[in-house]
Amino acid sequence: MARPNRSLISALRKAAKKLNKSDKYQWGHMGSCNCGFLAQEITKLNKGEIHAYAMQKYGDWTEQAMDYCTDSKQPFDLIINTMVNEGLTIEDLIELERLKNKEVLKRIPNKDYLKHNKKEDVVKYMNAWADLLEEKLKEKVSQNYTEVKTEVSKPVFA
Repeated sequence: MARPNRSLISALRKAAKKLNKSDKYQWGHMGSCNCGFLAQEITKLNKGEIHAYAMQKYGDWTEQAMDYCTDSKQPFDLIINTMVNEGLTIEDLIELERLKNKEVLKRIPNKDYLKHNKKEDVVKYMNAWADLLEEKLKEKVSQNYTEVKTEVSKPVFA
């Protein structure tokens, strides 16, 4: 699961909002699909640039994510690297493309009827994922605060 952080949560919410308003969603287009919309937010590349870089290699997001190499200088690997540095995992990309993360799906009513290539369902998934990451981030901050508070309250010269 992705590393919860404000930047990633914001990118997911912005991607969902843009996708919801867009009439350019195409699941088969590497820059206009589920991962493509999120990649646009994280990399600041446009859909055409993302698609053009993807076409320099073979496969869809799943195949290219599975073949991703951290040391590669291939443009699409650099896109994936930027997304990984934002807190995503390779598994996250694969699951986003097919709307398959079980933790995210638990939060969506009628999840059994989600279609991975239906814009409205992708928007629901991204928003549910952002909510989940936000909750995890709040838990982490709260836990860190409790640990610091406990540490500070211990006598120094006991």
